[in-house]
Amino acid sequence: MSLARVQFFSISLDGFGTGEGQSHDAPFGHAGDRLHEWMFATRWWREMVGQPGGSGGIDDAFVRLHAPGIGAEIMGAGKFGPPGWHEDPEWQGWWGPNPPFHTPTFILTHHPRSSIEMEGGTTFHFLDASPAEALKTASEAAGGQDVRIGGGPTMIRDDWS
Repeated sequence: MSLARVQFFSISLDGFGTGEGQSHDAPFGHAGDRLHEWMFATRWWREMVGQPGGSGGIDDAFVRLHAPGIGAEIMGAGKFGPPGWHEDPEWQGWWGPNPPFHTPTFILTHHPRSSIEMEGGTTFHFLDASPAEALKTASEAAGGQDVRIGGGPTMIRDDWS
């Protein structure tokens, strides 16, 4: 049986998962990359983006658990793109041609569009559905593996039952 799990979700000590004012030039809003600096410094991240170096240690070991056991991901529209991304038919997410998910990835949005196949096994599917309906769809696509609830903060707080 698939589990739904939240993993690798950075949160500030005062309870924020992103900053205000998200835009194309500021994916994390006014908070910038501060919540994710620990991850961007790891060897895993640097390998993923084709750069040398990076730290080892506990942060690198932790983030290497990103993919094992995950068969699908669900994310909110704000994680997929800045406000208005649905008006740009060329927008394919923040991550470039090879996003780090490598699974079917379901974006909850009120602006569904055709699925997008990316390099590395990621296919973005756009659903106008309740979280429970999206979880059922993602669980079927996960093939017995777990489903990651990838954020943003509103997604994590939603009712998944």
